Amino acid sequence: MKPDRQTLVETVVTLLRAIAPEVEPDTLEPGRPLRQQVDLDSMDWLNFLVSLHERFGVNIPEADYAGLVTLDNVVDYLQARLA
Repeated sequence: MKPDRQTLVETVVTLLRAIAPEVEPDTLEPGRPLRQQVDLDSMDWLNFLVSLHERFGVNIPEADYAGLVTLDNVVDYLQARLA
């Protein structure tokens, strides 16, 4: 059974907090770029994307990285791949 959107959001935020523990989930704006909201360098961002792959078993090709900017983008991407 595929997870619902809220479960995906919660899991994505948990994975993000594993890399950036200072993230306050209630302050994240789903439509704003995550890297602007959270101080993530390119290596942290890559580690975040790898953690998504490991948790959900979804391959994320490098060509798709540019489309994964906001929390909404990430969740939409996962929903489409897990459908």
